[in-house]
Order: sequence, then C-alpha cells, then structure tokens
Amino acid sequence: MEARAELKFIRISPRKVKIVLDLIRNKNCYEAMAILKHTPKSASEPLLKLLKSAMANAENNHDMDISSCYVASCHCGAGVTLKRIRPKDHGRAHRIFKRTSHVTLVLKEAESK
Repeated sequence: MEARAELKFIRISPRKVKIVLDLIRNKNCYEAMAILKHTPKSASEPLLKLLKSAMANAENNHDMDISSCYVASCHCGAGVTLKRIRPKDHGRAHRIFKRTSHVTLVLKEAESK
C-alpha cells in the first residue's frame, strides 16, 4: 500500500529541490518532518507541506498507520521554464530562465517483523 502527493509548478529550480529530497529519502515520516523543519533551504517549506499532505492522504484515503510510514521514493522533475529578458550593454538582451519543478513524494508502510 502506498500514498502519494504531488506538487507541480513550484517556483524553485529542480537542482535546488533535489538537494533537500536527498536528505529525506528512506526516512521515517516524523524524522523527515524534523529534517525539513530545521533545514535552511528555500525548498524545505513547500516540501514540508507536501510531506504533510502525503501523510494526510495515507491516513485518510488508505487507512495506513502514520507511525510506521516512511518516504519510499521522492523525485523532482523540471516543469515549464519562464523565459525573461535582461537588458545588457550596447542594446543587447540576455535570456533569464526562471525554472519550475514538479515534485512527487510516495509514502509506504514499513513491513512488520
């Protein structure tokens, strides 16, 4: 049994989100929540909301025991890129790429021994 939550079009580069996702992969839900609360990265706040959403989905939709759930998989992909122009010297223009991300987080219940 697995519960999942998705976050789309988050205005943070996928490269920056993947750094934080690597910290919580294969961790217990409550341990992952503590890590996200104390990590000083911009991606931590939206990922904390995503984790809480996945936990709520597990509890309410799939009748899973939250205390035995862990982050089974989490991955981030590139979303649409907003293209902007920055004026430069001699009338030139340079492109600015404002990247977005799509994040998926999957929770599974740990096997009881």
